[in-house]
Amino acid sequence: MRGKREILEDYLVTSARLGDRDAIARLAALRGPGLVRHAYRLLGNREDAHDAAQDAWIEIMHGLPGLRDVRAFRAWAYRIVTRRAVRLISAGKSRRTREAEAAIENDTVTDGQGPMAADARAIHRAIETLPPNHAAAISLFYFDEMSIAEIAVALDVAPGTIKTRLMHARTKLTNALKGDLDD
Repeated sequence: MRGKREILEDYLVTSARLGDRDAIARLAALRGPGLVRHAYRLLGNREDAHDAAQDAWIEIMHGLPGLRDVRAFRAWAYRIVTRRAVRLISAGKSRRTREAEAAIENDTVTDGQGPMAADARAIHRAIETLPPNHAAAISLFYFDEMSIAEIAVALDVAPGTIKTRLMHARTKLTNALKGDLDD
């Protein structure tokens, strides 16, 4: 069953396709932060992430009338952001500077203190060590709560490939976190 957020998104996508500027703005407010976080996970740099997401929104707005199924919007938008991020990486434009603490905006567990915050920082650091395709899959699955099928669309690979990437990413994260979370 689809939740209120998904129904709202469907409505906003339908309205945006018809040229409703308010719906476009609300859709950008609803999905924009998640797209920026996804780009950040791929690029490791906030400025590049914002650039990739902003460029993606231009492509999203141009392609929106051709989107056949409004329910596919989220995965489709993530796929566009993924392509933009890959272009930045391929072009060597990504500065890939890592911040000392990898706490991603809006993904914090607590106020930044205490054992849960330390665990969250350790997890984010461990995710940063993963290959980009594994980091993207694990982040979309756990942080953005996408299904295997949605991730496959977002990353433009087969669902079986996503399952394999998740399996390898989980193994690598488990090994990386054994020492960090035991301390």
